[in-house]
Amino acid sequence: MNLKYVAQTFDGSGYDLYLRLRMGAEDKVSCGVTQEFVVKQLLDVNLNIAERWRALFSLRNMKGPVSREALIKAMRDDSSLLAHEAAFALGQMQDVEAIPALRAVLEDVHSCASIVRHEAAEALGAIGEPEAIALLKKALVLDPAPEVRETCELALRRIEQADASTADEDADQSPYLSVDPAAAAPSSSSIADLRKILLDEKQGMYERYGAMFALRNRGGPEAVESIVAALGCTSALLRHEVAYVLGQLQDKSSTSALMTTLRDAREHPMVRHEAAEALGSIGDSESVALLKTYREDSEPLVSQSCEVALNVLDYELQGNSLEFLYLETPVA
Repeated sequence: MNLKYVAQTFDGSGYDLYLRLRMGAEDKVSCGVTQEFVVKQLLDVNLNIAERWRALFSLRNMKGPVSREALIKAMRDDSSLLAHEAAFALGQMQDVEAIPALRAVLEDVHSCASIVRHEAAEALGAIGEPEAIALLKKALVLDPAPEVRETCELALRRIEQADASTADEDADQSPYLSVDPAAAAPSSSSIADLRKILLDEKQGMYERYGAMFALRNRGGPEAVESIVAALGCTSALLRHEVAYVLGQLQDKSSTSALMTTLRDAREHPMVRHEAAEALGSIGDSESVALLKTYREDSEPLVSQSCEVALNVLDYELQGNSLEFLYLETPVA
């Protein structure tokens, strides 16, 4: 998101537990625990959202049919946060067996929130099977939410270019473990050129995403500032991905802009949600203080995101390790 963040190495500071869970880095999450137990945690509506969120990403790391079926059920949860993270996890797993369930969610404009349908479309793009093309083309025209239609545009381009990207041995490799919704623009591009593409409202969404991921991969103050500037773009989908990328980068220079985004009650909830999770990944005192305030927000997607961010950060700051994240018998 996801989330949805990760670098290939973790130094044990800040929000690394959150990053590892959300992005599926190799760890010991499943040590001493059965998938069935974690499934029960995920699907227990009486548990708090943070416990269920941790179960969700533990299952994402465990993989296999048990995890897949639990995540499919979670896509229909009353919590849009949990439901869309379940769709995200299925996309990151790139499990072709999840395609029918993802298709059903994307088609269900009456029961599934737009953020969940968006994530289902993105997951279909991440899995990359041509069988999803017809449905994505249909939703590109008929879905009532612009963020879903724009996601379908991205997913279609990703599927269409998947074979070429696989065959291209010179393709730039991302330093992140996420399955991105668009390929990064060539690393030979200048920061100025990438910024121009990212901020150009006339450019296609795939090209703008590609420029943003190239800036993320480049890193550094100038690249981060260019990404932050895109929080002012007109597309809520793009703004939410900008916040997600800033969470991946964990650069404190973006804190002020992310705090402004979280505070803005007029902003799309999916953007505020990603801003909250990004602030959690940065994890400095200012971010934590604001997250504590907005975990009481009237928008559930925002309040639950703040609650998850604070809970997981607190878990790590207490000195708990990944291998003891889920155990049926507490460890003394």
